[in-house]
Amino acid sequence: MMGKIILMAMYGLSMSVPAAEVTPATEVARGVAEGVSAKSFPSPVMGVPSFSWTNQMLTWQRTGFHFQPKKNWMNDPNGPLFYKGWYHLFYQYNPGGPIWGNIVWGHAISRDLVHWHHLPLAMTADQWYDINGVWTGSATILSDGQIVMLYTGSTNETVQVQNLAYPADPSDPLLLEWVKYPNNPVLVPPPGIHFQDFRDPTTAWYTSDAKWRIAIGSKVNKTGISLVYGTVDFKNYELLDVVMHAVPGTGMRECVDFYPVSRSDENGLDTSENGPAVKHVLKASFDDDRNDYYAIGSYDEASGTWVPDDPKKDVGFGLRYDYGIFYASKTFYDQDKKRRILWSWIKETDSEAADLRKGWASLQAIPRTVVFDKKTGSNLLQWPVEEVEKLRLGKKSFENMELEAGTVVSLELASASQLDIMAEFEISEDTLGRVIENDVDYMCSNNGGAARRGALGPFGLLVLADKNQTEQTPVYFYLAKGADGDIKTFFCTDQSRSSLAYDVDKNIYGSTVPVLRGERLTMRILVDHSIVESFAQGGRTCITSRVYPTRSIYDEAQLFLFNNATQAKVSASVQVWQMSSANF
Repeated sequence: MMGKIILMAMYGLSMSVPAAEVTPATEVARGVAEGVSAKSFPSPVMGVPSFSWTNQMLTWQRTGFHFQPKKNWMNDPNGPLFYKGWYHLFYQYNPGGPIWGNIVWGHAISRDLVHWHHLPLAMTADQWYDINGVWTGSATILSDGQIVMLYTGSTNETVQVQNLAYPADPSDPLLLEWVKYPNNPVLVPPPGIHFQDFRDPTTAWYTSDAKWRIAIGSKVNKTGISLVYGTVDFKNYELLDVVMHAVPGTGMRECVDFYPVSRSDENGLDTSENGPAVKHVLKASFDDDRNDYYAIGSYDEASGTWVPDDPKKDVGFGLRYDYGIFYASKTFYDQDKKRRILWSWIKETDSEAADLRKGWASLQAIPRTVVFDKKTGSNLLQWPVEEVEKLRLGKKSFENMELEAGTVVSLELASASQLDIMAEFEISEDTLGRVIENDVDYMCSNNGGAARRGALGPFGLLVLADKNQTEQTPVYFYLAKGADGDIKTFFCTDQSRSSLAYDVDKNIYGSTVPVLRGERLTMRILVDHSIVESFAQGGRTCITSRVYPTRSIYDEAQLFLFNNATQAKVSASVQVWQMSSANF
């Protein structure tokens, strides 16, 4: 009760909770009526018939080395873990079709995070406390090796509750069968929290007083909050008297994640690590704008609170894992290789009609390692797990290519639908010095994309382009120079010309990326049919895109270098690997 009173007093909020006003499902995006984020991508051309996709176009869209089920709908990753030699991925899944609904847990295992084996469903919606959905959850491995799984269930009255499950046979490395605790739910929404604003428990961390703690996402009015509970046995819980963290105006927090990163070591850390050499990352997926935000800060175990290092970049309006299509992400600690790995759901951004025709929707991003950026001291570095490089085939190198202003150069490849690309770019110091103030108010999203020419950009690569560049997806840098001589570097992906189809996402995504003195501009791009994942400066800024070309597919997909700067010659070196398929 005390925790509730403090929570309300801190934010001047009413103790009363109004009855839910649920709009009929036919009038809102799928998922909203059930109390979770919209799962549909809003059509940019309302009232216009869907694009006439051919079977050939739709078949090409399926990826070669990104994880996805054989058919039907998938969303959030759940409870990933490494156990007895196997990586386990659980995920939200609709066994009945390629749209959201009837959510249960799919299950797959891998030795290397690249080649996956599909297993039978791990958990189904078969109890009153999860009959409307077995939603997002997290695994915790206890000190004696036992596994406990906490997950959100949507009850027969669409109340969000937290439930406990555990392996039926802990000796089974495949974890094929799961048992739900007979006294579920173990947690219900506390007083002052709406019954549809209480979801997605984190992995638990162990404290110095021999207790476990978990965080759960919620909100009060428009203030996004992380609630923290303590437990000894994962069956009985106590709500801490203070809110772990809150940011007014940010709205509902989903898929909260909380974990430590080392300030000095290259390795990842177990979730329970703490101490002077450790910073803590707090991340939340925000229902209002469908993006994943994180901040780096300090955790005070005694008070149960966390504060960001930079209040101007707090969770919800600061840094993002990814500036494209990337949501409901979840990390886990890989105790086998001592690294922290990030998973994320990548939704479709075409029409639902197209998804119904192709019979599947959504996929998972390539798993990424996450470490603290010791050079900047202010952000994380994300990078594809090293095992992805096992898929590399023949390499082609293009060294020290000089790109004059306005140049587009074809990189002759046999195929360009599945690629791993590493590129470096350099502009001479003389050129940077000659250019006077330019584009100080530049933003990726609203400055014309790659076609907008400035003194120092854009320049980069055109992926999934046809020979005439009628369709193209530019991934590029853009440099803006202030009156004080400081240069701000932007990293962007332009989808505005990615497809001739009119009912797909054509936004331009991106943000700034820190570039330190003496560093060349670097990018890595993973191209896998309808997904493009891009990483700048070793993963300081990342962008994931879904693109649906109609012409630049199969043998027509090509790769180009380009320099649309007006006052800068750019030197570029590119390495390109063809990527084999993972054959799930």
